[in-house]
Amino acid sequence: MRGLRGGKPSVPVGDAPPPALRQPIAAFVTLIVDGALNGCIGGIDGREPLGAAVARHAWAAAFTDPRLPPLRAADYDHLVIEVSLLSPLEPLAARTREESLAGLRPHVDGLVLQAGARRALFLPVVWEQLPDPAAFVDHLLLKAGLPARSWPPTISASRFTATRYSRAARSSILA
Repeated sequence: MRGLRGGKPSVPVGDAPPPALRQPIAAFVTLIVDGALNGCIGGIDGREPLGAAVARHAWAAAFTDPRLPPLRAADYDHLVIEVSLLSPLEPLAARTREESLAGLRPHVDGLVLQAGARRALFLPVVWEQLPDPAAFVDHLLLKAGLPARSWPPTISASRFTATRYSRAARSSILA
């Protein structure tokens, strides 16, 4: 709510957070307004304590995701906040596109593709929009700025799973 009133981002203060929020875990925060994506920011390195990471990613998803408009006060009553906690990345054999597709578990795995400085990630929830594995990979290649159906010789692929928590903002303790 602070950002919707023009305030600056902050990390929760007060009593020490519970042990679970002090653990370094890779996380993403996804904001959905009226069923449409309105921001998604996160990190795959898991170096930051979960509580601080979620606070920082939530702010960034709401106000600085370069792909989507900033969250507005009028959106709040229609906002759903999702937090995805990522498992450690597991490298996939990626000598060919087909080899990577064979190692991918549809509707279970998220995927990270990297070729040089280009990197892109899809959370497992993206299977809901792209249920075909080939289309899933092609759209991720495009997101990374690479041609669909391409497979550069330097590309690497890693899969992960995610535990997703979702809540309407108006029922959140964040309100």
